[in-house]
Amino acid sequence: MSEKSVRLRILVGAMLMGLAMAGLGSQVAYLHLGPHEEVLQKISRTREYEKTILAGRGRVLDCNGTGNILALNLSVKNVCVDPFVITQSRKTDEVASGLTMALPTRSRGEIASLIESRPEKRFACVEHYLPEERARRIGMLGLPGVFFEDAIIRYYPQKDFMCHVLGFVNYEGTGSAGVELALDSLLKGKAGLIRAPVDARRREVRSRRGSDVPPEAGADIMLTLDQNIQYIVEKALDEAVAEYHPRGAWAIVQRVRTGEILAMASRPSFDPNEFREASQEMMRNRAIGDVYEPGSTLKAITIASAIEAGTVTPNTTFNCENGCWYYKGRPLRDHGSGYGVLTVADGLKKSSNVLAAKVALTLGDARFEQCLRAFGIGSKLGLDLQGEEAGILHPAKRWSGLDATRIAIGQSVSATALQVLGVYCAIANDGYLMRPYVVSHCVSEDGTVLKRTQPQVLSRPISARTAATMRMLLARVTEEGGTGTRGAIEGFKVAGKTGTAQKPENGGYSATRYIASFVGFVPAEDPQIGVIVVVDEPRGERYYGGQVAAPVFARIGGQTLRYLDVNPGQDVTAPSVALRR
Repeated sequence: MSEKSVRLRILVGAMLMGLAMAGLGSQVAYLHLGPHEEVLQKISRTREYEKTILAGRGRVLDCNGTGNILALNLSVKNVCVDPFVITQSRKTDEVASGLTMALPTRSRGEIASLIESRPEKRFACVEHYLPEERARRIGMLGLPGVFFEDAIIRYYPQKDFMCHVLGFVNYEGTGSAGVELALDSLLKGKAGLIRAPVDARRREVRSRRGSDVPPEAGADIMLTLDQNIQYIVEKALDEAVAEYHPRGAWAIVQRVRTGEILAMASRPSFDPNEFREASQEMMRNRAIGDVYEPGSTLKAITIASAIEAGTVTPNTTFNCENGCWYYKGRPLRDHGSGYGVLTVADGLKKSSNVLAAKVALTLGDARFEQCLRAFGIGSKLGLDLQGEEAGILHPAKRWSGLDATRIAIGQSVSATALQVLGVYCAIANDGYLMRPYVVSHCVSEDGTVLKRTQPQVLSRPISARTAATMRMLLARVTEEGGTGTRGAIEGFKVAGKTGTAQKPENGGYSATRYIASFVGFVPAEDPQIGVIVVVDEPRGERYYGGQVAAPVFARIGGQTLRYLDVNPGQDVTAPSVALRR
């Protein structure tokens, strides 16, 4: 090799060495002097401990306070594994076998596959939401690479009791129906956070904590519902379902003067603890989410509106055409053999379709629509739960010549049970329609009242005088000769109305499918509570509201009055009104 070649090699080597040293020097200078905030953050994160402290979700209680907890939190554990540790120690079979014995729902092969499919990972969850006692027993097995993660689940101690009002919380901790959804922001609280450096063994250096934010517990929610009245309602509905095997059934109890809901139940029901097993049909709160043609229960609006407008009095007579009246070429029939001449008072007592239709015509379409809307038909009442429907009431300008006569008897219009009950509670409350509500107040962990619901008047469709007259007329419905005698309650005068609505079908009305209902208030002379019962498609020979729903109303109303210690009153009177018989 020539001397020139040797010198060239030395020169090239020196240049490469120089470049390497220059690169190394520039990297060192960059690390010490350059913009390396992201690098430092990565290094810092590897040496830092961060933990989210779960906040306790607020409880839900009935109107009687802390003794009746309807929803609360349970501390549970998630069973987790460290696949890296387990595979490195070759303990996959041991861990899989041990966990399978403790967790019968998981197979050995399933657990082994979970570990072996991700050998480089440091975390995998084997089982969610295990009770702490079962987690403790697993911990005593001493399985390598097995550890536990804190978790919280929502627990409903009474299972399906009051389920449609309470709703449920999903596995992400979010309210998904009922009160849990409507007041999720108040219930869920705020999570806490701990951030601190760790030593070489990944242990927290507590003395150098950078962040220590304690969690804020969610607020407790006090409902207007009374657990005891709710039990009365649910038991009565269950008995009706067992007897009539309907497609569904629902009921509401409301305090007349304030709008407070004391009970609300629907069948079928579901267990919020097992919400993933429930169908949408089971979860639907029919009391506020199902609209139906209310049938004869709507006649109270027709009669009350006409009395308020002065177009009729309780003693005004109408020819009921012996049960079949042709109007604009279409027949309208009464049940049974029909009636001849009836007063308005007797027409309501006997639930004459013909009389109600003729009364509606005295109002005119525009005024009749205005009265219906003043009573809350066709719009939401503002209940503090998700899922309330508005029903259907078309503007009068779109009515056909027949519509007024059909709406008068509860056809060609749809409403929720909550709306229909609101009508009767307005009559009971001297004409004031109140906004219904289920939440009484919300209280923070330190006792501060964050929200309190106050009674709210929505409208006043009729005067106190008309309301008093209607209370007298509706009380006659449950007397001998009325359609609602099975709704009577011993010792009390009951004001109410039956409803038997044929369900729409193929552009007409079904001859076999009905919705039976009864709605009213009691005591009629000094109303305290309003109750509605709806039974959807009862099976068997009995399907009239007076046969099917009225007895359920009587059971609910009678037991509730005794529980509330309401005393029977005197006979109903209306100022300056005398009924001719």
